[in-house]
Amino acid sequence: MLSGPKAVLPIVCVAVSCMVLSGIVLSCSSRKVINGPLPQKGVERSLAVYRKAVLSDIQYTLDLEIPLQKTNDVAAHETLSFTLSNPHLPLQLDFKEDPAKISSMALNGQQINVDYQQEHLLLQPQLLKKGINVVQIDLSAGNGALNRNSDYLYTLFVPDRARTVFPCFDQPDLKAVYTLTLHVPESWKAIANAEVRDSLIGQNYKTYHFKPSNLLSTYHFAFAAGDFKLFSGALGERKTDFLYRETDKTKITPSLPAIFAIHSSALAYYEKWTGIPYPFQKFGFVAIPDFQFGGMEHPGAIQYKASSLFLDGGATKDQLNSRNTLIAHETAHMWFGDMVTMDWFSDVWMKEVFANFMADKSSGETGGKDDYALKFLIDHFPAAYAVDRSTGANPIRQPLDNLQDAGSLYGNIIYHKAPLMMQQLENLMGKDRFQQGVREYLHKFANGNASWPDLIQILDRYTPARLQAWNKVWVNESGRPVINYTMTTTDTKIRSLQLMQRPEYGQQRVWPQTFEITLFYPGSVKVLHVNLKGEKLILKEAEGLPEPQLILFNSAGDGYGEWPVDPRLPEQLLLLQKPLHRATAYISLYEQMLSGNIASPARLLGLFGKALEKEQEELNVKLLSSYISSLYWQLSSPQQRKSLSAVLENQIWTAMLRQKSSNNRKHLFKLYQDIFMSTEARNRLYQVWLDQQPPAGIALSEDDYTSLAFSLALRDDADATILAQQAGRISNPDRKSRFEFIVPAVSGDKTRRDNFFNSLKSLLNRTKESNVLAALYYLHHPLRQASSVRYLQQSLNMLEEIRTTGDIFFPQSWLQATFGAYQSKQAADIVRAFLVAHPDYNPRLKAKILQNTDNLFRAEKLLK
Repeated sequence: MLSGPKAVLPIVCVAVSCMVLSGIVLSCSSRKVINGPLPQKGVERSLAVYRKAVLSDIQYTLDLEIPLQKTNDVAAHETLSFTLSNPHLPLQLDFKEDPAKISSMALNGQQINVDYQQEHLLLQPQLLKKGINVVQIDLSAGNGALNRNSDYLYTLFVPDRARTVFPCFDQPDLKAVYTLTLHVPESWKAIANAEVRDSLIGQNYKTYHFKPSNLLSTYHFAFAAGDFKLFSGALGERKTDFLYRETDKTKITPSLPAIFAIHSSALAYYEKWTGIPYPFQKFGFVAIPDFQFGGMEHPGAIQYKASSLFLDGGATKDQLNSRNTLIAHETAHMWFGDMVTMDWFSDVWMKEVFANFMADKSSGETGGKDDYALKFLIDHFPAAYAVDRSTGANPIRQPLDNLQDAGSLYGNIIYHKAPLMMQQLENLMGKDRFQQGVREYLHKFANGNASWPDLIQILDRYTPARLQAWNKVWVNESGRPVINYTMTTTDTKIRSLQLMQRPEYGQQRVWPQTFEITLFYPGSVKVLHVNLKGEKLILKEAEGLPEPQLILFNSAGDGYGEWPVDPRLPEQLLLLQKPLHRATAYISLYEQMLSGNIASPARLLGLFGKALEKEQEELNVKLLSSYISSLYWQLSSPQQRKSLSAVLENQIWTAMLRQKSSNNRKHLFKLYQDIFMSTEARNRLYQVWLDQQPPAGIALSEDDYTSLAFSLALRDDADATILAQQAGRISNPDRKSRFEFIVPAVSGDKTRRDNFFNSLKSLLNRTKESNVLAALYYLHHPLRQASSVRYLQQSLNMLEEIRTTGDIFFPQSWLQATFGAYQSKQAADIVRAFLVAHPDYNPRLKAKILQNTDNLFRAEKLLK
């Protein structure tokens, strides 16, 4: 609360949509009456709505001096100007830092004292004026989101972390123009949202003056600077700069032209599909070692994880597809999220669903219908099901009261269920009408902000379907339907085929959707197109058809739910000719096994092991490998693994040698490396690592040999020098640093592992989040769980701090890396006890705990 007379806030009239701010909404002729919101931590919705109502024409001028030593402060001078329609109330600037970092502050030419309350700087009304106001601030920039390393740094302000570096209006619907000046060490290079106006060399320093940017939300403002290499290329007629630190020529040489070609193709596709030319003044990107995300869509300065872009000649189809999709995803954001931005982070999923969905569409243009469907199925369905089948499932669209909680909205529902929803919406409307509606939306809200209801309102005019009702179950509610069927026959003819749906959890509701069912006959198939709108549906077109040898549900791979499995499927699985049919069968079998409805994990492991011996489609080999690893490590007991390992090792190695594709061979080699237990397998893998001579047809990179060394060391390999030798093979300083960080988590010395885990309690040791997650995989590996189980309670205790200090994906990833392979009652009891002991725990974090321990609780039941 404010103290003294400042706590008495007058009521004013402003033109905003109706919303309660501090409890008051009154009528004032055609305008709304709002009292000013009181300072509270974070950025509350009421504050955001108020500021949007009274502020416009925001401009930031930032001058930053970045020292060579990362331990030294970044000196900053900020000039902030804005137009204010109501100067009668205090105005809050967001600054989540120590106010002592501010050395001077002036408002409209007059020096003022720093009035800091609840993570906000208050500008008092006596010095504010109607019209243009100017704030000038000298400060030491906060380090919270500068991501400073020994010889480079990069900003990452999503969702509300610009305020950890400089005072600002940190909300997505207050777009502004940024004019940036960077003073950096002379040998460094820099990139930002805008073009470079000029660069000057001084004494040991280089100064970059950037032009004014396009209108940007605070989370889109970005720069990177450091000891980078610069590659200047062209995307059409557009000059494009690319900064990177990779040193391996076997990766650089093939990757650079591919990276530019993929960007060029994606830009051309989106310009054509949207009917809008690229909407920003420049296009550029930077590859960052051990970046927290796959990429981040800053206009003019897209950030990518370096290892996702730089691939060598041994890259698998999956790695190449992932790079294509990543680049297409971030490029799609230029229109979906950057040009048109959500007005509040409750709709953050909008930008992500369009980026993922459009990335799939753009890459799908180059392949056939089945190839597109197969990639879409494998990319999205297993990941979406993993969350939506859990009791912690969240809707696609979630409410949000304060931006400080925005990071908890991210997850696989946004990235993987939402594209499935969008595909169903496109099917419902028709591709042409869907495109027309989206184009209208983009034109109407270009360079501004919009919400999901804004889009639905537009799309509603392009279809007779009742989108509001459709939207309720697909977007505003969580969970998935469970589909069942009954079939009766007479004289080998189908008399009736009926489908039923029910929710997996919660109250009765239906998911309107279209999908296919395929009936298999000797030498032919019959495809039934289904439009399921209610709880039950009798398929009239099936009546009178011959009884099939097999029924495959969701055979086109575009329907959503837990699908029934024909009891004859396991014995006929390997007879399915289409890779898409086999993929949807693999997924349905796995989901039904988790629900306890069909074969035990051990039987399914045997079935999938046999499938590997015949499967030739690379994406299916990848899918099977993932399922086999899960079935082996999490859904088989240690005793079962001992009896299964010899057979499984032989199946995988034999299947690898039978593969014609070098990519498939590599997938299976990695699976063999993942599950091996026998001395014979150890000796085989150790010799590959020692001689750096992989099996015929497989190319292994330095990273692959590092991974192999870790796998051997994890099993307390007889060669105690293996990690020291591997360290000597690594020349790239970024990869060497990552390796050295992970080594203690792999160590066979329990005390060293304890010390490593305890070190993670310090924020300083969690700054490289991708390295932390890689280390946690080894720390909590099933072979270490007898000792690592005692870290679980502490890991849960740390979760709230990790939410407040980490980047948006870190809490989810922390939980997944920690609990992802546990199966024991002891581990499950720790989670149960924690939830009981914290009945009022942050509901979004509780949901993430339930999501990431769902397989743990299922394993506990399945292994009884």
